[in-house]
Amino acid sequence: MTRLFAGTPFDIPPTCDLCGQQESECQCTPAQRAEAEAEKQREADRLPPEKQTARVRLDRRKGGRTVTLVEGLTSRANDLPDLLGKLQSVCGAGGTVKKADDLIELQGDHVDRVRQKLGEIGYRLRK
Repeated sequence: MTRLFAGTPFDIPPTCDLCGQQESECQCTPAQRAEAEAEKQREADRLPPEKQTARVRLDRRKGGRTVTLVEGLTSRANDLPDLLGKLQSVCGAGGTVKKADDLIELQGDHVDRVRQKLGEIGYRLRK
């Protein structure tokens, strides 16, 4: 008997977190378990928007093109691709996430709309 209360009414066999079956009957692969653990860790690392400060600025590129940049939000604490999608729908413009720099780029001058949307979501803004 390996469990503390084995054989008593308090004995609860361990169950799998993914499928909910008893561990002896679980069919989950190690890859599925690793992915679920990684997702759980990502969710634990997330910070609410109220505890983060974003900086929005305009940048000029070669050829006179303008790009709106959102800085100060880390990819560990945020789902940057999801946030980019929200900002793109508000601005009606294309954009990208630079994961190495933890940077969101939107094509064009959309500083006011981006500031307004980030404020609605709950982020603190810095000039």
